[in-house]
Amino acid sequence: MDISEEEVLCGSSAYDRKYYFNPKFSRLPEAIQQELKVLCVLFTEEVGGIFELLFDESGELLIRTDSNEGDLLYDEIGAGLLVKEIRGKRQELFASLSLFYRVVFLGQKIETDEINVENI
Repeated sequence: MDISEEEVLCGSSAYDRKYYFNPKFSRLPEAIQQELKVLCVLFTEEVGGIFELLFDESGELLIRTDSNEGDLLYDEIGAGLLVKEIRGKRQELFASLSLFYRVVFLGQKIETDEINVENI
């Protein structure tokens, strides 16, 4: 997959201690934006490195972690375990974000069986 086909939603870096939120997604509710910020920052505080949430060309939300070459403090095993935990605990949020991206940015029509009415 070409990196230009990906759209970064947000991310954080332990190296420069910064958080980034893509302004294209400013239509998301403030509470969701804050939840994403906390998620990203806590991840990099715990394991170091760089953490990103991004959408692929089909609208699926991906999690990417990385570290600078030679970073001996980056916990690669801890990062993998934490990503797995985040995916499990935030599954509903990620599905909703993916749906939002597919409808608003990709212009896809969504079948009613893809929407969980209980959560509306």
